Amino acid sequence: MRILTVLRPEPGNAATTARIVALGCQALSLPLFAVRPLAWTPPNPAAHDALLLTSANTLRHGGAALTTLRALPVLAVGQATAAAARAAGFRVLLTGDTGVAPLLQHAATHQIARVLHLGGRERTRTDSALLTATIAVYASETLPILPTQRAQLEGSVALLHSARAARRLAELITDRARLRIAALSPAVRDAAGSGWDAAIVARAPDDAALIAAAITLAD
Repeated sequence: MRILTVLRPEPGNAATTARIVALGCQALSLPLFAVRPLAWTPPNPAAHDALLLTSANTLRHGGAALTTLRALPVLAVGQATAAAARAAGFRVLLTGDTGVAPLLQHAATHQIARVLHLGGRERTRTDSALLTATIAVYASETLPILPTQRAQLEGSVALLHSARAARRLAELITDRARLRIAALSPAVRDAAGSGWDAAIVARAPDDAALIAAAITLAD
């Protein structure tokens, strides 16, 4: 059975690796990025109707300034982000599972017109009239990958949690025919490009579904 390689940053890397091991599979931890907090100044919450959160990293690295925005209802992309928001004392109004655009369209039906997005410095741009401000509260910085680590990837199934990780993996691997990939979404799979030995998309955009998809390629 092929090894499952986990490329996401910590602390998510350790969590995914532990889930894989608990299922009786072998896992290789190889984070491609490291997340660190950025200095930021919270805006006046009265200028916004809702807070868009696209990653739990915002809650992990946003710091004490987040408390000034707790009056704003949260639009969360994914169940993990929603759970982190609730744990931090926020009220989650909507939780999406198919990306930012559909979530914002749904928010408009709730009379939400001025959305503040807190997220990462490296992010996919979203065009929406509802987004009135976007602030980076954390950065995801590229980690160096040694030739020996790159060699460990060969013959494994790489789990791709983001489009950025997919693009980074595509840059690192010269012989894609020796590696299989499991992607969190069709967009993540497309970001990795073609030429892989096999590629699969998770049935749902969550960690458990991604692991299950990867296991089907590991046999």
